Amino acid sequence: MTNLMQKFEKQKIEKLTSKKGIPTFRPGDTLKVSLKISEGDRSRLQAFEGVCIARKNNSINSKFTVRRIAYGEGVERVFPLFSPIIEKIEVVRKGDVNRAKLYYLRDRTGKRARIAEHDRGEESDQYLMTEVQDIKSEESIINSEVYTESENAAVDNIKKEKENKAVE
Repeated sequence: MTNLMQKFEKQKIEKLTSKKGIPTFRPGDTLKVSLKISEGDRSRLQAFEGVCIARKNNSINSKFTVRRIAYGEGVERVFPLFSPIIEKIEVVRKGDVNRAKLYYLRDRTGKRARIAEHDRGEESDQYLMTEVQDIKSEESIINSEVYTESENAAVDNIKKEKENKAVE
């Protein structure tokens, strides 16, 4: 049963990420999230820029929290990662932190709330990286010696998909 749910969620994620790329980001990174705002019959883009203080990876229910200071007051927003109102996510700065949740920034202001910049190099989109991991796990299945009938069918499907991708 859980395997069916995982397949369904994976298909939904592929469908939602096919239209837009989701960059790899972590807590401590400064993000610019462009939101699609609908007002009557018009729609516009509005940017929300701030520090990512938390991230929850839970398949299709993944969320991230962005905090910024607006007019001297701290404002936090929790965004669903695969929300249709998110037009794009840009990583402005990459932060160097040692924690997964940066809730301590709520109590700090000014210089005390700064996060050092960290150069992690070029990182590809997050969900392109998971496809590479899936391919590696599929190759480990292919390289194992003993197969059941269903695994043989799965291996044949994987080989056909690779051939089709190579042709394209």
